[in-house]
Amino acid sequence: MAAGELSPTIRVHRPGNEVAFGRQDIASPGYEAAAEAARTAGFAAVERLAGGRAAVFHQGTIAIARAYHDPQPPKRTYARFEEMAELIADALRGLGVDARVGEVPGEYCPGAYSVNARGTTKLAGIGQRMIRGGAHMGGVVVASGGSEIARVLEPVYRALELDWDPATSGSVTDEIGHHVDPGEIEEAVIAELAKRYELVDAEVDEETMRRAEQALADASATR
Repeated sequence: MAAGELSPTIRVHRPGNEVAFGRQDIASPGYEAAAEAARTAGFAAVERLAGGRAAVFHQGTIAIARAYHDPQPPKRTYARFEEMAELIADALRGLGVDARVGEVPGEYCPGAYSVNARGTTKLAGIGQRMIRGGAHMGGVVVASGGSEIARVLEPVYRALELDWDPATSGSVTDEIGHHVDPGEIEEAVIAELAKRYELVDAEVDEETMRRAEQALADASATR
């Protein structure tokens, strides 16, 4: 993407059970204990490209990954955050949620561009990573299972010695009052994207997959 070989791409998918640790977490003295706490709870411990502190993905969430070509990515850092946050907030408003952009005091993986409900509970988090020539945005939206996120993160954050309020962990299901499937969130996000861009369905090409697999193998070898 950064080399201009691919068009801007967004992937919306349903992840498995995992705790995604950021670079600050990995550098923490408590990281190994935190990773073990995640595994004990039945969640894989993974390292992510974008974002701050540990966040939970599970089958009641959707994950969003967006990649941009940009010759000067730092110049549009905040513009990308704003666009992604408003995109998610608009999608959730369309489902009947009082969705707002901004950090909730005491939230997990705090960020100024989190998407919350009523200014009280966090529903989505967004992270960004830049390299020369490109940027990657990553996010998670919680359709259901806000209490599951709290259950898993409590021992993880304790090991990392991070303060947070488990009551700030919410879900769209909690807000609407009936079960919301991640597929409904996925459709709502895609509908909002279609209002802003001309979308084309595509598969990741074999060469990109080969390079991704090699990069993963290289990263694993250096740990």
